Amino acid sequence: MTGGGRGIGAAIAREGASLVINDLGSTPDGKGGDKGPVHEIAEEINASGGRAVADDGDVADTATGQRLVDTALDRYGKLDVLVNVAGILRDRMIFNLTEEDWDTVIRVHLRGHYSTIRPATAYWRQQRNPAGNYRIINFTSLSGLDGSPGQPNYAAAKMGIVGLTYSLAQAMARYGVTANAIAPGAATRLTATIPDDRRLNDPAAEEPAESPMVPDNIAPIALYLAGERSGWLSGRTVAAIGYEVGLYNNPEIIRQITSTGPWQFDQFADLVERSFRPVADGLPPSVFAPQLNS
Repeated sequence: MTGGGRGIGAAIAREGASLVINDLGSTPDGKGGDKGPVHEIAEEINASGGRAVADDGDVADTATGQRLVDTALDRYGKLDVLVNVAGILRDRMIFNLTEEDWDTVIRVHLRGHYSTIRPATAYWRQQRNPAGNYRIINFTSLSGLDGSPGQPNYAAAKMGIVGLTYSLAQAMARYGVTANAIAPGAATRLTATIPDDRRLNDPAAEEPAESPMVPDNIAPIALYLAGERSGWLSGRTVAAIGYEVGLYNNPEIIRQITSTGPWQFDQFADLVERSFRPVADGLPPSVFAPQLNS
């Protein structure tokens, strides 16, 4: 798994048995690196009777993703579940967002997922086991699903992960692989970087130890998706926020207009407004309300 040194990733890792845990240990904006946390988590798991190997490489480097898969196969003889949690934030409104901040966030999230998924799926394809119960668990965000206005790079990356998850569920089903995405809401180092004036709608704004927003409350849905009973849910995105877990619908056409020939623009515009606008106006306001990252 990636991003396992702290926060949500560490909470999930503590529930595992035989793990390869990756975390570069960078700051929330992706700078620097700290090898300590991921090695500490691995040591904690080993001391409690589990099995864990730590890796502190950059997961957006494809060599790191290959190494994680190879390590799992070398140490444990197989790979059953891949969990992609690693991520960073560089928040700006789109008109203030630099090219570097766009590229860096996209690289960590999307290339970071590709880095592990490509070698993992190649291995599962070689197994030719349609009953393999292999699992891919990706992490998206409420910021993408709800459209956080101050996180265009992060929102784009996280919605890209949703599309990737759809594609994986379709492509890998014949090889016994399922794919899901989790949109978490928890108090983590990333949410701690959100300015106070933007925390009003943030479900992770309150961070006391007894709060339901602790990262540990994301672990149960990840464990369920990793298990043999979850195959029916492949291709779907679930939200996990505190003590609440929700199932997102997959995109579908909800209203359609047709023509027997080329559209005449005025007629077309009138028909669009008569057919689509009542449906759009009936959507809950929260669909387009500003939301903060998970």
